[in-house]
This record gives sequence, C-alpha cells and structure tokens, in this order.
Amino acid sequence: MHRAIVTGGTRGIGLAIAKAIAGSGGHVMVTGRDHGQMDAAVQEIGATAGSDPSRVAGMAVDVRDRAGVTALVADTVARFGGLDVLVNNAGVGAFAEVAAMSDEDWARVIDTNLTGVFYCTRAAIPALKQAGSGWIINIASLSARNPFPGGAAYCSSKAALVAFTEALMQEVRFDGIRASVVLPGSVATEFSGGSTAVDWKLSPDDVAEAVMDLLRHPGRSLPSRVEIRPSQPRKR
Repeated sequence: MHRAIVTGGTRGIGLAIAKAIAGSGGHVMVTGRDHGQMDAAVQEIGATAGSDPSRVAGMAVDVRDRAGVTALVADTVARFGGLDVLVNNAGVGAFAEVAAMSDEDWARVIDTNLTGVFYCTRAAIPALKQAGSGWIINIASLSARNPFPGGAAYCSSKAALVAFTEALMQEVRFDGIRASVVLPGSVATEFSGGSTAVDWKLSPDDVAEAVMDLLRHPGRSLPSRVEIRPSQPRKR
C-alpha cells in the first residue's frame, strides 16, 4: 500500500495519478496552489478511494517555497505513518521567443519545473530512506528531447529534469529508492491552453497508468526512463 505525495495533483496528469494511487488502495497527499481547486480535488480523489476518504489529503503548497515543501513532507509522514512515493508533477509553461521572454517568466518556469523538484526531492529523501524503499517519479516531457521555437524555458526545464533524475537515480539506488523520469508526448489537458477533447492525444489516465506500471515493477529492476506518446499522432 503506497503512501504518496503527488505535486500538482489538482487537475490533469497529477489528478489522474493521484486517483490511480488512491484507487489501488494507497494513501495520497496532493498539492496545488489554489485552495478551491485543492478541496475539489481531494473530494474527487476521496470518492475514488471508496469507503475510506481518510486515505486522501491535500495541502496548498507552491513547490518553490522550501519551508512549505518541508512542511508538506512532515505532514504527510505524520498523517500516513511514512512516505514511500514522491511524484513530482507540478509544472508551468511560459511560451515566448528568447528575445521576448521576461526575466519573471523564465524564473517562474525554471524555479517551478526544476528547482521545485529539487526542493521536494531533497525534503523527501530522509523519509524514503526511513521507509527502506520507495520511488521518486518525475514527470518531464518529450519536449526535453524535441525542443521547439518559443519553448526555450519549458524545454530547458524538462531536459534538465531528465538529467537531474538520472543523476539522482545513481545516488539513491543503494538506499532502496528507485528514481525514474516519465516523458509524455502530447496529452489532452488544459496545460498551456490545450484542449481536453483531442482524440489522437494521450489522456492523463494513460500517463497515470505508466506511473502505476512503475510502482508495480519488481524490485530487482529499474525502468529509469519511460517515454509515452500517442500511438497514432496527427499526420502532418
């Protein structure tokens, strides 16, 4: 039975992952920055958890806030009796050509998508070590490998996240902690103004299933990088 934190868990991919963990009998703490969305997500995930909504909780946290992240891990451990899964999913995008991008947008993307993962991971490692095993799963993007115009900040943050995860994996593997990065392709979410009703795109549930496949994976092996993409993308 997993005891998990899912950052950015109030909608899209994060919400789907949280629902999948709760639906499998796990305990899950979700984060988001908006209190109203947080409350709605906890209720929705709690319904997935069946007769025991106490297995689901939420905390309004900006992953750029070190103190908030430290409190998040401490509260999760106190509430669930430990922590053995961290899913770093919180992310933002700011899309503009380099010459037109503001300092504020650059910092917001890098600080959320990369530094926030660092804060959450560093805070969680002691609890994962105490549990004796566990997973750190970082949600990146295929844009880490396929940069596009206007995406310098976002693509850079996701490419750096892949490198971060692969270095981390080698640091914590002998503590019984497995680290993996999931790189989805096009997903039908509201992220960056996308549509949630595009037939050829992945659904958030597809990404959640990839995460659950990792959590079910035998302990003797480690799929350290998982790429998932639409099987029949739009023809160009």
